[in-house]
Formats: sequence, structure tokens, C-alpha cells
Amino acid sequence: MIISDLHKRRRGDPDRPALSFHGRKVSYAELEDNIERYARYFHSLGIGPGERAAIALPNCPEFIYAYLGIARAGGVAVPLNLLQAPQELFFIVLDSGAKFLITNPAIGRQVRQLPNLPVELIVLDEDREKEISAAPPAVFPEADGEAVCTFLYTSGTTGRPKAAMLTHANLLGDVRCMDDASDFGPEDNFLAVLPMFHSFGWTVCVLLPLYLGCTITILDGFRPKEMLQVLSEEGITVFCGVPSMFSVLIKTRQKAAFPRLKFAISGGDSISRENIEAFEKNFGCPIVEGYGLSEASPVVCLNPLYGVRKAGSIGIPLPGIETRVVDGDGRDLPPGEIGELLVRGPNVMKGYYKREEETGEVLRDGWLHTGDLARRDGDGYLYIAGRKKELIITSGFNVYPREVEEALAAHPLVAEAAVIGVPHPLKGEVVKAYVVPGEGGTPDRQELTRFLKDRLAGYKIPEEFVFTGDLPRGTGGKVLKRMLK
Repeated sequence: MIISDLHKRRRGDPDRPALSFHGRKVSYAELEDNIERYARYFHSLGIGPGERAAIALPNCPEFIYAYLGIARAGGVAVPLNLLQAPQELFFIVLDSGAKFLITNPAIGRQVRQLPNLPVELIVLDEDREKEISAAPPAVFPEADGEAVCTFLYTSGTTGRPKAAMLTHANLLGDVRCMDDASDFGPEDNFLAVLPMFHSFGWTVCVLLPLYLGCTITILDGFRPKEMLQVLSEEGITVFCGVPSMFSVLIKTRQKAAFPRLKFAISGGDSISRENIEAFEKNFGCPIVEGYGLSEASPVVCLNPLYGVRKAGSIGIPLPGIETRVVDGDGRDLPPGEIGELLVRGPNVMKGYYKREEETGEVLRDGWLHTGDLARRDGDGYLYIAGRKKELIITSGFNVYPREVEEALAAHPLVAEAAVIGVPHPLKGEVVKAYVVPGEGGTPDRQELTRFLKDRLAGYKIPEEFVFTGDLPRGTGGKVLKRMLK
């Protein structure tokens, strides 16, 4: 199903460029041919309905051929985060039950050093490509939208990663909701620089443009100067990134005009108002902030592409997706009050693989309980206040980390900040802030405390400050607060 429905608007133009990678162009006709070849080869190896196959590849056309080839054969693609440590990858391969691992020669040499890894390596070298081309014809299973087609492992911000089981219908449902919220079409060129193994990079930068018959310009890594050049020379119209990418591009201090660039879409974590304004001033392109999570395929909300964009807001739900903000008893809260964000729609996962108890905790009464705290304003725009598990309770008062982080980020000498709660014998918890100084120097603790007194209640002001060069992040750009703790 994910294959048959992908190319909604390009059927009459098979010669239209689908992919561009280091100057190599791949037409839609060639793309479909390559996916078919890979699917036939995987079928010959025994990859069929329900069979898991892991993918360890950087951004490249072969990643797309492999992922969609597995889906066509009826299997389940398990994309691996290449930034994880070997033992973390080992855990995911074992947990998923993958019998095959598709990779390139360079990564394959590293993988072979892992002892007792119970998978068959499929290394995409010249000899393997010949085998793929020679694979016999195959009859693939009937399309079933409710069949699981991918395991997306969560970032593990609160513990061991879990596999969100996403179906063909989940991924296509999210793509269609994004299509309804936008006016992208075949003339658009999406830059795929976010890792394809990440849900944001895969759904928004690969599946959506393929569904619409757009071109995808692929970069295999984030290199600021190269990226600025590509944005200018390749006629990119849509660029998706995480806040840290925008911050680095701003620090290049380059002013550049990208005449075809329509939108930069930010996700993965919150982006500061200062960085939004600086990026738009330097590059003349609006940043549109959104929100998603792997369990929702991933996109849930987006600021309107045309209309009112509110800095600090994740926007409004995509058409066809519902959200609620509820208290601890599941009652809907009025605008302005903070509660847990719930999501319902065609994009919500089937559940966690082999985690029935945890599935039951997050999927209740047809709603996905995100674990994120949010509030809604009078116009229906949503704002994330933090993770439910990261709520700080000090002397009986609730402190939402994002509120403190935003107040700190407003200081001219603070580049970014992350706030956690630490145990205290009398207050239960107190606020502790990790601060990355800006280019102008490092503020002292007394100065920050004075600065915050005009912006926050006394119990919200951190009792401890730690100055650091950077913050630990997952691949989606989120700060890993469990590592700070």
C-alpha cells in the first residue's frame, strides 16, 4: 500500500527527477525500477510478511530503495540510528528480531566487529548490486494498510528505546494530513539533510515529496557551507531541520538569498524566538515550527504555512488529526491551563513491539497519551511546556522546565539552556539549569538570578547553574535530560 499510493501526482511524468544525489539524478521511472529490483531480491532471501530487516545506511538513494523494497516485499524495515554506540545498535537488532542487516561496505566493516550479532549482512557493494539486478520475478503479498511496515525506535530519553510499530496506513495517513495542510506539488524540491533513519527526516523529507511527485535533493550529512551552497544552486524550495542546525547556520554569519526557498520547517525540539528572527533576517525565509513524535508517524501539529505563525507555538493540529489537553483525571482543560497532550488520528501507531503493558499506558480509549505537557491558547495554537516526567515540583509548586528555559534564553549572554529538577531534603526538588554561554561571554550566577527575578516567580528560579559548552542531544535534536540527571 505504501508503494501503490506514494506517487499520487506524478503518474503522467515518469521522467520527472525523483532524487538528486551528488549530481546524480534518478527519475521516477528509475526509482520504481530500483525499488522493484530490491523487493525481488529481498523476496528471494526470504523477507516477506512480518519479517524484519534492519537498515544501517547514511542518506543515499539506496536507503530509499532498501526501505521501500522491504515494504513492497511485505517486510518490516528497521532503520538504525548511525550515531548510536555499538551496544545500542546491538540491543535494537536483538530486540527487533531482525534477521538481515542492509548496509554499505564501510559500515559493514564496523558491524562485523560486533561479536555474535545474529544477522545476515547484506552489503551493497558492486557484487551485491549484480545479484540484486539478477533477482528472479516475484509475487508480492496483497496490499494491507493495517500491516506493520516499520519499527521506529524511540530516542530513549527516559530509558531503553522501544519500537513504535507503524503501519502502511499510519505513514500514508500522516503524509495525506500534511498534504492537506500545504500546497506543495511537483515543482517543489525538498532538501533531505535530516537523517532518513529519523521519523521526521523520513516522513517529511522522503515520503511526502514522493507522494506529491516532487524532487528530493539528498545530502549525506550536515555540513553548513555545503548546505548553503546546495540551497542556493539546487533550487531547493523546502528545507526541514532541527533547532541546532538553524543555530549553526546563523553562526556562519553569512547573508544569502535563496530565491526559490519557500519554507524552513523546524521540529525535534523548541526553537528560540531569537533564532527564528536571526535566520529569517539572514536568509529571507520563514521558519515554520511544528511538533511530532515517532508514535504518530511523526507529524501532529504545524504552524500554518500561510497565515499567523506564533513564535514558541507548535501550531495547530494537521487536518484529520485531533488533539486534547487534559488533567490527571482525563478531563479537558480550558485554554491557558497546562495538561497532557493527547493525539488521535490515522497516523497513531499500532503499539510498541513486545511491550504490551507500555502500549496500554500510552494508547487508551483511542487516544495516544504523548507524555508531553501543553497548553492551548484562545486561537487553538498549542504550546509545549515540557515532558510530563520532567515536571519539577518544588515545595508543592509546579515548575515547567520550558518556561524557565525560555526565560534564560532571553538573556543576551545565553545561547541555550536546559532545566531539570534535583532532589532537595526540604523542598522535594529544586531547579537546576545547564547553560550554554553565547558568543559575548559567560554570565555569572548572580546576574542570571537578578535577570530572572523580573520574569519568573521565586520558586522557579534555579538554585544551581552549570555552565557547559554544549548539551547532550538525540538525533532528533532533543536535549537528553536523563543524561543531565
